[in-house]
Amino acid sequence: MGGESTTRTAPRSGGTGTAAAGGSRLGQRLSGVAVALGLVLFLGGFAWAAVIYRPYTVPTSSMTPTIDAGNRVVAQRVDGGEVRRGDVVVFRDNTWVTGSNVVKRVVAVGGDTVSCCTDGKLTVNGKQIEEPYLPKGSLAENQNFATVTVPKGRLFLLGDERQGSLDSTAHLTDAAKGTVARTAVIARVDAVVFPWKGTLKRPTGFEALGTLSQPGPLSTIELLIVVGAVLVLGGGAYGPIAKRAGRSRARAARSEAAGVR
Repeated sequence: MGGESTTRTAPRSGGTGTAAAGGSRLGQRLSGVAVALGLVLFLGGFAWAAVIYRPYTVPTSSMTPTIDAGNRVVAQRVDGGEVRRGDVVVFRDNTWVTGSNVVKRVVAVGGDTVSCCTDGKLTVNGKQIEEPYLPKGSLAENQNFATVTVPKGRLFLLGDERQGSLDSTAHLTDAAKGTVARTAVIARVDAVVFPWKGTLKRPTGFEALGTLSQPGPLSTIELLIVVGAVLVLGGGAYGPIAKRAGRSRARAARSEAAGVR
């Protein structure tokens, strides 16, 4: 009566303007699913890698520049029967080195004839082999050797650093003419991981002689681990982010309520 009346408007948010602590129920459920799925992918990737691959440290420079001395590689466990020309393999042969693993490149398999050099190139089954993995400007071999016919079930192997590699050419006078049994192979190198060089390049120079080995599942395993880590981190971050967003909305709503008359 006779006095000045004041009308106050209630906040449009219904009083609080805040979201549920930690986000909506749907968001929390999706966050939990993301974390659970991420853990499955992340741990599953490592478990798969542990079953399929083995790590090795290469002690010598005989595979330079593909693999340098001291490099850490991962090699897929394979049966010797799966080995193809151009593969870099890990094997054990006591006539070469007693009680130690050896890493070399397969250049010929059972039934092949191999010789060097023709126009400075390795010759397998009469075909000159392009070897881009050799050190730039180096020859396919530092000495010529007569044609070798690889016995069935055996392999002829060379190092990529041909000048100093103790490979099949150093054992040509042995009974097996420098060859190694397929059964001596324990793994096929897939990638150099420390320092990181990545997956080995495919030995395309051998394609004209037959099928090359297919790459192992390393890239798929890496994808599983990365996706799993992203899901775990993203799902775990949802709660704190939702809480912070809720507090920000609450402060905005209080400021709006105080300023409306």
